[in-house]
Amino acid sequence: MLYHVLYSLHSSYSLFNVFRYISFRTLLAALMALTISFLLGPVLIRRLTANRIGQPIRTDGPARHQVKAGTPTMGGTLILFSLLLSTLLLADLANPYVWLVLLVTLGFGLIGFVDDYRKYRHGNSAGLRARQKFLAQCGIAAVASLLLMQVPGFSPIVVAPFFKDAYLHLGWFYLPFAMLVLVGASNAVNLTDGLDGLAIGPVMIAAGTYMIFAYVAGNVKLAEYLQIFYVPGAGELCIFCGAMAAAGLGFLWFNAYPAQMFMGDVGSLPLGAAVAMVALVTKHEIVLMLVGAVFVVEALSVIAQVAYFRWTGGKRIFLMAPIHHHYELKGWPEPQIIVRFWIISIICALLALSTLKLR
Repeated sequence: MLYHVLYSLHSSYSLFNVFRYISFRTLLAALMALTISFLLGPVLIRRLTANRIGQPIRTDGPARHQVKAGTPTMGGTLILFSLLLSTLLLADLANPYVWLVLLVTLGFGLIGFVDDYRKYRHGNSAGLRARQKFLAQCGIAAVASLLLMQVPGFSPIVVAPFFKDAYLHLGWFYLPFAMLVLVGASNAVNLTDGLDGLAIGPVMIAAGTYMIFAYVAGNVKLAEYLQIFYVPGAGELCIFCGAMAAAGLGFLWFNAYPAQMFMGDVGSLPLGAAVAMVALVTKHEIVLMLVGAVFVVEALSVIAQVAYFRWTGGKRIFLMAPIHHHYELKGWPEPQIIVRFWIISIICALLALSTLKLR
C-alpha cells in the first residue's frame, strides 16, 4: 500500500523513484519488520504473562525443560504481524505471488493459533489432534497450490539443481507435489521448535537464501546468465523474504537462550509453509531439502524413531526424538546444540547457493 502511494509520486518528485527498486524496498521492509519486532516484543511478553498464556511442557520430554513451564508462548504472532505488515506496505500488491505467500502464511498461522489456544485453554500440550491439524494443513495447501497453478505464466514443472535445462513437467501431478512440500516444510519446522532459538535461526537463514533465489529467478538477465528458470514477478518475493528474516531476528532477541517467550505453533507452522511457498514459486523446491537440511533431519529422526519403535516392539534409535533432544540427553548444553545447528544451516545454505553457478 505504501509502495503504491509513494511510487505514484515519482513523476513529480524524482526522490520517490527509488521505490521502483526491489532491493531498496526489501531493505526498507527488513528495517520496518525489525523495528516493529523490537518495539512490540516487550509489550507482547507483558500481555502474554498477564493473561497467563504460558507454555505447557510435555511430561515425557527432557526433565530440565520443566523449568521452562509457564514461559509466555504464541510469540509467533509478533513475527507474523511484523512480516505481514511490512510486506503489505512495501510489496507490489498487484503481484499474485505476494498474495499467495500471504494466504499461506495467514492460513497456516490460523491453524497454529487454534492449536496454541487449545493448549492454553486446556492447560496441557495436547492442542489440536494430529488428524485435525494435518487435514487443515492439507486443505490450505491444496487451495494455495491450485491457485499457484492458475497464475498466468506459471509452469507446473520441477527443476533439478546442478543441471542445465533439466525440467520435469508434472502437469496436474504438481498439485499433490506442491501440497507435500508445503505441509512437509510446515511440520518439519514445527518439530524443530523445541529449544530456545533453535527453529528461528534456520528459518532466518532459509529466508535470506530464498530472498537471493527470488531475486535472480525474477530477473530475466540474471536468470539467463545463471541458466536458471526465469519466473516473471518472482523478484517481488524478496520483500517478503527480507521481512521474514528481519522479523525473525527481532523475535530472536526475546527467544534467545534463556527464552523470554516461545514461538508456538502460531509461528512455526506458517514460517515453514511460507518458505516452502517461496521455494515453489522460484522453482527451487528440490534445493529446499538442502537449505532446510536441519528441518529435514529433525523430521526424519521422528519418522525413523517411530517406525523403528513399532517394528522392534519398543527399541529406539535415538535416546529421544526429535534429534535435538537426543543430544540434550547425551549431555550437550542447550546453547551448544542451538549454535551448532545454526552453523550447519549456514553451511547448507551456502551449498544451496552454489547451485546457482554450478550448472
